[in-house]
Amino acid sequence: MKVAIVGTGYVGLVTGTCLADTGNQVICVDIDKEKVKKLNENIMPIYEPDLDTVFERNVKAGRLKFTTDLKTATDNSDIIFLALPTPPGEDGSADLSYIIGVADELGKIISGYKVIVNKSTVPVGTAERVRAAVSKHTKIEFDVVSNPEFLREGLAVDDFMKPDRIVIGTKSERARKIMEELFLPFVRQGNPIIFMDERSSELTKYASNSYLATRITFMNEIANICERIGANVDLVRIGMGSDTRIGKRFLFPGIGYGGSCFPKDVTALHKSAGEYGYDFKILDSVMKVNETQKTLIVGKILDFFGGNIKGKKFAVWGLAFKPDTDDIREAPSLYILKKLLDEGAILSVYDPEAMENVKKIFGEKLEYVKDHYEALKNSDALVICTEWSMFRTPDFGKISENLKSKVIFDGRNLYDLKQMKELGFYYRSIGREEVKQQN
Repeated sequence: MKVAIVGTGYVGLVTGTCLADTGNQVICVDIDKEKVKKLNENIMPIYEPDLDTVFERNVKAGRLKFTTDLKTATDNSDIIFLALPTPPGEDGSADLSYIIGVADELGKIISGYKVIVNKSTVPVGTAERVRAAVSKHTKIEFDVVSNPEFLREGLAVDDFMKPDRIVIGTKSERARKIMEELFLPFVRQGNPIIFMDERSSELTKYASNSYLATRITFMNEIANICERIGANVDLVRIGMGSDTRIGKRFLFPGIGYGGSCFPKDVTALHKSAGEYGYDFKILDSVMKVNETQKTLIVGKILDFFGGNIKGKKFAVWGLAFKPDTDDIREAPSLYILKKLLDEGAILSVYDPEAMENVKKIFGEKLEYVKDHYEALKNSDALVICTEWSMFRTPDFGKISENLKSKVIFDGRNLYDLKQMKELGFYYRSIGREEVKQQN
């Protein structure tokens, strides 16, 4: 099939690359000339495991191309995916200006029947707004479909190729048949393509992400209670997750959720509910708790150092909002770094992929090192913000040798409490016993 992808951000690039891999002819469009130039030179603008391999294979086969010309892409496509940014406005609502702007342009240039697919995460009613924007300029028949993405950064290629489900919102039988043909290769193992109306499809994405954010936040609240009553959140989590009605996923406490989806989608759903006269109280609490949780570990650090960390040096392991990505959007680490700097701390930071992105924000206020052990040199403590695999089983001998004192603040609960006691560390994590150094 012939497909155009408008927008070569994270979602657009993964979508276009994976659709090309099942034999479709895909043209990706972006207004950023430099970005398109690099893509045509096989230079990837994002880090995502396995994406580069699939990308190179399809570019080489001639199935994946890039252009800045929307009309060329539209003329050579039957299906047009809108994978455009929907950043939060000042009031928390999703900014649809990019999507409506492209829809307006499509109305002026389409010359035959097209299926226009909203791949971006958008508020309920966006399909209708896109339809209206296109219809202003043309009498040519077209359909607007909602097809929300459910891609986890770090696992996006696998998620696209082997989805739990594919949600498609359309009332058009013609569009339904086209979309089913496009996605059937991805559900050969029997996972469903779920068809519904456009509004239900749009809400499904917001509801899914908001529920997962709520689970994370609930466990963070449980963790905070555990610290006060002397319980261990790891054991509570296992006890809860063994209940098949609850399940094991998204029950890990930490320093709050971040990334490009959860914060934005929770805020947008809360705002959208308000516009329809509904006060979404649970999401209000979720947002407030998450803001507090992001910097909770700084309070633990200040407690240990008697309220004064001016001139103290800290090694920070992990900057991305989660492992296996270079994405730092709404990453808890950013809030922690800022607060530590405001308190006068000196910070030596390491992340396998995200340091360049962090440098764009903090510049030379941070010391960036090439190795996580190098960050420890002459540091007063280690702070862990992201659970990269390389941090899970470190050389504790090297940690002891390089730190001024054996002190770890772990925002991801990576290490065993008993082991920390035996190794003689002061170890503070989330929702678990404080491990004190033995005199």
